[in-house]
Amino acid sequence: MTIHRAHIAGAALASALSMTSSANAQALEYQNTSGGSVTVYGQLNFGYLNFDDGESTTDEIVDNDNSPSRVGMALVQPFGDNQLRFRFETALGLRSSSGISQTEVPDGIDWDRTNIRHFDFAWANPNYGTISLGQGSMATDGVTGADDSGTDVISNVSVSDIAGSFAFRDSTGALTGVELSDAFSTFDGGRRGRIRWDSPEVANFTFSVAHGTEILDEDADTDYTDLAVRYGNDFGDFNVNAALGARRIQPSGSDDEDYVIGSVAVHHAPTGLSFAVAAGSEDGGGDYYYAKLGYARDFFAVGTTAFSIDYYEGDDINGAGTSSDSVGFSVVQSLDSANSEIFATYREYSYSDGTATSYQDANATMIGARWKF
Repeated sequence: MTIHRAHIAGAALASALSMTSSANAQALEYQNTSGGSVTVYGQLNFGYLNFDDGESTTDEIVDNDNSPSRVGMALVQPFGDNQLRFRFETALGLRSSSGISQTEVPDGIDWDRTNIRHFDFAWANPNYGTISLGQGSMATDGVTGADDSGTDVISNVSVSDIAGSFAFRDSTGALTGVELSDAFSTFDGGRRGRIRWDSPEVANFTFSVAHGTEILDEDADTDYTDLAVRYGNDFGDFNVNAALGARRIQPSGSDDEDYVIGSVAVHHAPTGLSFAVAAGSEDGGGDYYYAKLGYARDFFAVGTTAFSIDYYEGDDINGAGTSSDSVGFSVVQSLDSANSEIFATYREYSYSDGTATSYQDANATMIGARWKF
């Protein structure tokens, strides 16, 4: 039913704009006679999650929070050398893998305005860059996510996404107040209501700066400022992507929080091997590093098969003296003709806080599929 409504909404929008349509392998695109276009796109990304906290297991059909189900519309209209752009995108509000826990299973669908990912206008000029205004990515959104493994749909630096609200149990079997999302963080910039500038590409570098605030949560009163630099280039058979960013969070009535984050990914095309690292540090607070090894080959005619193993280690993420570790194994099979992927992952989590409390290790398993349209 959700798929059907998404297509109807896209077609109705296109008709209202009196644009002609043309099929696209991954989206619906409508073009006008002046070079403008509207693209309607989206994805469904469902999985079966099993979480074992050392004492009990929880099983549920969920929306994969590594890359939530969504629908969006992107408009591009040229004006000479300039472009006016508009983007609207929302998650569907389906039961999230990071929203369930041992004590709570949310409704199957519960959409509210915090599910809006983008409501964003932009003006782009090839000489002066792009100015963006509205709900959208801060400059450091995705800076920690450089990854060419082909398994990022289910395995990436945000290792708690598949089970973030589950709590660790202590050695007696009692649930603690420590959730996975408390112990594993990326310090990523995320999306806010902001103004952002992106430079034109210069010698394979792009620079970005943004300032914003939380506009979708009425109870939030925090300002965000960040800047980032991104780099991408080929060196013979090697492709390199890298990003580095700095963030400042200014909560009302609290001290400022400063972060430095970044990532690098290297892919060797002839062998299908890839390697990625990411790291982040809070001034006076916690830090982490993350490493991922990937391998992708076309074993089958239907599409590429990708494997990865990754490791996360955090110190002081949930307060001074805390330590968190996670290791994951993942496989993704692309189905090119169906614009789909099927995936499976297994991930272990461990946590300690330097006190007499001993926390049991936990693990999560997810199998599922993503379909893009």
